Amino acid sequence: MSEAVGIDSIAFQTSRYVLDLDSLAAVRCIDPQKFRVGLGQYQMAVAPPSEDVVTLAAGAASQVLQHVAVDDIELLLFATETGIDESKSAGIYVHRLLGLPERCRVLELKQACYSATGALQLALPFLQAHPDKKVLLIASDIARYGLGMPGESSQGCGAVAMVLSTQPRILALSPEYGVVTEDVMDFWRPAYSDSAFVEGKYSSRLYLSMLERTYRQYAERSGRQWRDHAAFCYHAPVPRLVEKAHQQLARIAGGSNDKDLYLQLSLAYGRRSGNSYTASIYAGLISLLDQAVHDFSGERIGFYSYGSGCVAEFFSGIVSKGYQSMLKPSHHAAMLDERIPLTCSEYEDFYTFAYPRDGSDCELPFHETGPFRLSAIRGHKRIYEPAVHTAPAVLTAPAVLECSA
Repeated sequence: MSEAVGIDSIAFQTSRYVLDLDSLAAVRCIDPQKFRVGLGQYQMAVAPPSEDVVTLAAGAASQVLQHVAVDDIELLLFATETGIDESKSAGIYVHRLLGLPERCRVLELKQACYSATGALQLALPFLQAHPDKKVLLIASDIARYGLGMPGESSQGCGAVAMVLSTQPRILALSPEYGVVTEDVMDFWRPAYSDSAFVEGKYSSRLYLSMLERTYRQYAERSGRQWRDHAAFCYHAPVPRLVEKAHQQLARIAGGSNDKDLYLQLSLAYGRRSGNSYTASIYAGLISLLDQAVHDFSGERIGFYSYGSGCVAEFFSGIVSKGYQSMLKPSHHAAMLDERIPLTCSEYEDFYTFAYPRDGSDCELPFHETGPFRLSAIRGHKRIYEPAVHTAPAVLTAPAVLECSA
């Protein structure tokens, strides 16, 4: 690369509401250890009706834009598999909410959980051609699998926003990568369905086999080995799968368990927010850098990105000196610690709220959100506005649910 191109600033946003999976286990008559140990998942972030991928994205982006001049941004890439319109990019709404310049390309990208990585790679030539400009990349998703369905406990939501530049203050990307595409049906969501369909065991096998194929390609092209990487970050559908993947990579690459602590740090935010699809691998990077005492300056981090259907990629980057000054650990800790806990009944009320499908107007109830909220749907148009936080809507008292035979 002629320029050091990579991540200049980065931030994570999730919902203001959370469901503890012990509560879900009690209502679903499931041993809570199935979630805590079997999946490695502790909590699930739950989006209220007035929160969607646009508001999550704008909330994350408002954090990273504190560090840059918005007039330098000439490209906004919005990666999601939770699109809100079959034509208009979700990024257009974010562009207005954030007051970005008129001279700015805006695109939405889709390839399951891989699209944020695809967007990251596609942004690099733009920056090399225009080294004085910056790119705003946002990954935002809400994972839904259906009430009482096998994947229910691995739902969640979140957004990661990154500013990319030729003078990256967090991570400079290296040009070598391994990438594999294969037409498979392990996870998909048809246009007529609000929730995804998944072949769970098959998808997990693909995730692991694609890790081996992409890593071997990356290692051959880069000449790097396990010891050349200080840590690794993975796409995280559930933390337990990532732990298995890390063990497999260690076997493939001739590694050891010397990086397990960093793996656990990278999974910490995801254990509390659930699956955020396109955002999860980069939420892992934030979680690692926020919490590690170790100074990663000048060291290499490896990344494994997987999107069902499928495209997978292994790549790496060098952490910038002084990256700590660009992190927001206090903001992220407060966001996770100060969320409003939901009962299972309240979570189901949020989940079953239905936006109109017949063109009817709809005023959204007030709930706590980030700095922006979806306030209404009028004339087939989604209406977004700054959120004025006074008091959350009164949630209905939880019903007494009993285990069914």
